[in-house]
Amino acid sequence: MFLPEFDQEYLISKGLHFEEKIDPAGNGLIIRNYNLPKGKFNCEQADLLILIPAGYPDNRPDMWYFSPAILLAPSNIPARQTQTNLNFENKTWQRWSRHFPAEEWKSGEDGIYTYLKKVQHALETAS
Repeated sequence: MFLPEFDQEYLISKGLHFEEKIDPAGNGLIIRNYNLPKGKFNCEQADLLILIPAGYPDNRPDMWYFSPAILLAPSNIPARQTQTNLNFENKTWQRWSRHFPAEEWKSGEDGIYTYLKKVQHALETAS
């Protein structure tokens, strides 16, 4: 639909179940049952939403979202900068306000695989 073929091929090669959805909030890539770092959160998997901006892959995604909301274990409190929600496809998504610096995104080289590395690093270091 809106993801470039190289992104689709990458997601398939990793065995990720994904959907491309169009909503008034924008074009969204949903990765179902995304694996979270073991023991770090109150659940092992959650759906991950990445809004795909106009002009992608030249323009980088900004922030990502989880449903259901994930909480740090064992305290069951939200990680910093995750207290805002987004409604996408009539579902509430927890926003992770993390930004990929513009100078670090390489047009023509980076894609979802690059962005998922940022997501994974943020999850591993969440506090």
